[in-house]
Amino acid sequence: MASPANRRRAREAGIDLSTVVGSGPGGRILREDLGAAPAAAASGPGRQPVPGGADVSAETSEISAETSEIKVIGLRRLIAERTASAKRNIPHFAYVEEVDVTELESLRHHLNLSRPADAASLSYLPLVVMALTRVLESFPQCNVLYDAERGVLVRHRAVHVGIATQTPDGLKVPVVRNAQSLGLWEVAAAIRRLAERARSNKATRDELVGSTITVTSLGKLGGIASTPIINAPEVAIIGLNKAIERPVVHHGAVVVRRIMNLSSSFDHRFVDGYDAAAMIQALKELLEHPAAIFIPKVKSK
Repeated sequence: MASPANRRRAREAGIDLSTVVGSGPGGRILREDLGAAPAAAASGPGRQPVPGGADVSAETSEISAETSEIKVIGLRRLIAERTASAKRNIPHFAYVEEVDVTELESLRHHLNLSRPADAASLSYLPLVVMALTRVLESFPQCNVLYDAERGVLVRHRAVHVGIATQTPDGLKVPVVRNAQSLGLWEVAAAIRRLAERARSNKATRDELVGSTITVTSLGKLGGIASTPIINAPEVAIIGLNKAIERPVVHHGAVVVRRIMNLSSSFDHRFVDGYDAAAMIQALKELLEHPAAIFIPKVKSK
């Protein structure tokens, strides 16, 4: 005996329920019973485990000593369908700009030395999110969702930032809601909490939907440049590459500065190339002069 939900989980994971011993009343198969089942099921004829653990709820069948087949189902299939749809239907405009984050690194280091006792070490990500919320005040056309069914652009006043997060189950995008109204340490705490919930599979559906713009970072694996795929129905995604020290010309002299590239993509149907470039230049300006991130914007009369 098993509930319809557990039958579906077993089917997606390739588990034969007849091989599972239920621990519920009357031998009923519970969700936790399925957790130990894949190892046993995988040892049967025609199956072999996926090295390093499966991240896609996948079924494997041995074809030969050198190859195996992995059925693309579950979250991995959803990711494949959404990214393929976004790349196929959205004309991406990619824009890469290098940013001197020497001063940003100095500020980050100073803030980490004086951070609250319950706060984790500050990364670049919360600072970039803070700067992004300021920039979007002048570029509201980038804080938009496209309703393709109605042919309508839905422009948002609030900034709900999606944080692309790699998890054992695949890529998830938990959402920092109303980031424009949060302080730096609140943004940092929200990113950390949501990322942990996403990786531990505890994030609710409400925590994984509703972003209006996404930030993605590969951290130390960030490379020199990348071409991130837009998280539809959004129209923009901001990518952070690896920050490295290298010699550059600064104020007429060759010095060592810390440089990081921003690799971003925009939906060219709704964001003109000029506006996309101007937005990234405005973001660059804030990141290179990070004190300005925290200075209230002067409203023109």
